[in-house]
Amino acid sequence: METILGLDLPTWWFLVIGAVFSGYAILDGFDLGAGALHLFFKKEESRRIALNAIGPVWDGNEVWLVIGGGALFAGFPVVYATILSALYELFMVFLVMLIFRAISIEFRSKEPMLWWRRLWDICYSASSILLALALGLVLGNVIQGIAIDKNYAYQGTLLNLFNPYALLVAVTTLALFMMHGAIYLVMKTENRLYAKLTILVKNTTNFFVLMFAITSLATLLYIPHMITRYKEVPYMFAFPVLAILAVANITRQIAYRKYFFAFLSSAFVTAMLIILVAVGLFPNIILSTIDPDLHITVYNGSSTEKSLKIMLTFAAIGVPLVGVYTSFVFWTFRGKVKLDESSY
Repeated sequence: METILGLDLPTWWFLVIGAVFSGYAILDGFDLGAGALHLFFKKEESRRIALNAIGPVWDGNEVWLVIGGGALFAGFPVVYATILSALYELFMVFLVMLIFRAISIEFRSKEPMLWWRRLWDICYSASSILLALALGLVLGNVIQGIAIDKNYAYQGTLLNLFNPYALLVAVTTLALFMMHGAIYLVMKTENRLYAKLTILVKNTTNFFVLMFAITSLATLLYIPHMITRYKEVPYMFAFPVLAILAVANITRQIAYRKYFFAFLSSAFVTAMLIILVAVGLFPNIILSTIDPDLHITVYNGSSTEKSLKIMLTFAAIGVPLVGVYTSFVFWTFRGKVKLDESSY
């Protein structure tokens, strides 16, 4: 099999897809976190400022989800088909909540009535929370394995997807996004809302640190295959060490009110957690709880070598372009939020 810089093409695609989904988690993560916190803001002006903090970027951030889904379909069609059919209900909830979140943001300011705006505030916050929980449930089930047979058909029930470990990962994901969103909002606000958010940042960070510790312990105790790779390749322990140090740095930067650096650390933690999962799974992508021989790996679940090579060329061009565009948008709308007649 052809290699590039010592890595074969399926491994390269595994890395590309992991990088794209990490980008989505970092970027849309603070959007979802801001939405989850939305009802904590009681005043109309505060809610408008919080909405306009993500207003210029939330829809662009979702582009990374589209890229990730397309890359997964192109690079690992067996994985794409298996996971979407096995977790069909979770993905349907995810898609419906994506629609509701977009509608809530756009419809809220269309009418001045108090009941109208409160209705869409509730829909916006609820959809953001459910989106984070759905992502966490998907991740939790992928980590511990799914009951797929030799035809890659799911043999479990919907209730099986709501197992204790997956629920724990779901709550941890929500806690991570709430912390990430709170840090982003505190960078974009001032005066009384800024003061309120400094408290929310500390509370959400404490919540995440607690959930991170509990989930890490549960993974070590009940998901032994996730640490096998680290035992086989000892230098991989650098990743969990970096993750722990980054979590500690978030609390340190928040204590000094250096929120930009706290946000960078929060983004780094988000990426590191995905890397920890990827390292623990590799070379597998989907684990079968029925028979280890039925695991879907980067090799038996990938497209042909020729297809991977052609698509990797497009990815090498397209993904950096999206990254440049995303950076340009954030640079353009940097600074504190100011409301005007064109604001939400």
